[in-house]
Amino acid sequence: MLSLKNESDKGRDDMKEFVIGLDLGTTSVKAVMFTKDGKVKAETEQLIKTFYSKGGYAEQDPDVIVSSAVFALKNVLDKAGTDAEKIIGIGFSSAMHSLICVDVEGRALSKAIIWADGRSGRQTKELMESEGPVFYKRTGTPIHPMSPLTKLLWMKETDYAPYQKAKYMMSIKEYIIYQWFNERVTDYAMAAATGMMDGRTLYWDNEIIEKAGIHEGQLGLPVSSDYRLGELNPIIASYLKIPQNLPFIAGSADGQLANLGSSGLEENCLTISAGTSGAVRKWTNSFTVSESQEVFCYAFTPDHYIAGGPTNNGGVAIDWLKKTLNYAGTYEELILSAETAPPGADGLIFLPYINGERAPLWDQEARGSLIGLSISHGVPQYARAVLEGITFNLYQIYLSLGADGEAAELIYVNGGLSRSTLWVQLLSDIFNKPVQRTESHHSAAWGAAWLVLTALGEKESLKQIKENIPLGERIEPAQGQHQEYMKIFERYKKLVNATV
Repeated sequence: MLSLKNESDKGRDDMKEFVIGLDLGTTSVKAVMFTKDGKVKAETEQLIKTFYSKGGYAEQDPDVIVSSAVFALKNVLDKAGTDAEKIIGIGFSSAMHSLICVDVEGRALSKAIIWADGRSGRQTKELMESEGPVFYKRTGTPIHPMSPLTKLLWMKETDYAPYQKAKYMMSIKEYIIYQWFNERVTDYAMAAATGMMDGRTLYWDNEIIEKAGIHEGQLGLPVSSDYRLGELNPIIASYLKIPQNLPFIAGSADGQLANLGSSGLEENCLTISAGTSGAVRKWTNSFTVSESQEVFCYAFTPDHYIAGGPTNNGGVAIDWLKKTLNYAGTYEELILSAETAPPGADGLIFLPYINGERAPLWDQEARGSLIGLSISHGVPQYARAVLEGITFNLYQIYLSLGADGEAAELIYVNGGLSRSTLWVQLLSDIFNKPVQRTESHHSAAWGAAWLVLTALGEKESLKQIKENIPLGERIEPAQGQHQEYMKIFERYKKLVNATV
């Protein structure tokens, strides 16, 4: 009888074909169902509204995000038409740096203050002048209004009512996990992004959290990205029509998972994400920080870290240009118009800091500029200058990585801008490296899904994902273009130094 039972269980396991990555982004919640080799079976997206107000506030409604995550899972299951018995498990990916004040019963006392919020500018400057360099060396997180550390300092100094009443402090992913599983855990990457975790011990730094006026009991327990959560809330399980014990894996931050989902764990490459914002990232096997404090180093596992830098200004600059020009065409048509302008946009230079800036400036007060305007300039020059400005900024972040960046032989690219052949060629020419596109634009979700497969023993290792990344076109640098762009880049750098 025992052998018959085992064979029956094995048969049921063989029926399991699909895995889901739930990606909690800044602009939307995405649920993507994959086959075991990374092919997309179904996908769905729920848009998230951000509320901006004076003083640099950028907030979202955490309960709307929780509902959106439920709806996204329901929609992807319905869209795929797949029985729950065929689902292996679900993994989380999440944008970093959000902060919510939560009461003892798990209710949000505040909005989710997201990475783009700049209200803690004064506290950031003061911290940078006092303990900033010391804290950075311990955490690998540059001192900036994006980090929950500086947000907590703002709350403390302004007697922010939700802060005073809060039992817990959570990111949006922790909040969803607490609502769904009644567990208070956070993965290493999300903990690192708070600016309060020691990058070597992978646990909270008591001196830093005391500086923020809180204690470790108010923060979730840092856990590995392959941590399996407990049983799902029965009401949610019933609504989704899935078993309560369907495996959910804690997952990681979207940046780390985008790297995993597009380049595996290769250390001889860069990964560039270019969506609304952007980032340049590189795997490293140890915790490392830079003397310039221009790049971050966040833990993924005890053996794998990500070094790099984020920019506030990716595709958001294209959106800004489209609105400013009242351009009647599509986003894609605006980008394509840049093909008719030469490299250097006929002398027009764009400094892309329209949304403040993180790397490489780490200055929320930085502002953008269009320099060299002429009566002869039109939409093609504007579009070309904006694309070049975005890419020059990414190139500066790459230079901040020093020898580690220079050693990279290949760039993997993901995000909305990677759909533009013109921009990908521009990226290849400026960096003077080949660029590999991924077939799917859901790299973070695929990274989260792969963590599920490895955590549950469906796949042997994280490294094995390299054999299961559907790849698209590879673009090579155009001969002679890098030298031409470096001349323009020298002018760009001088203008940055003179105006920012």
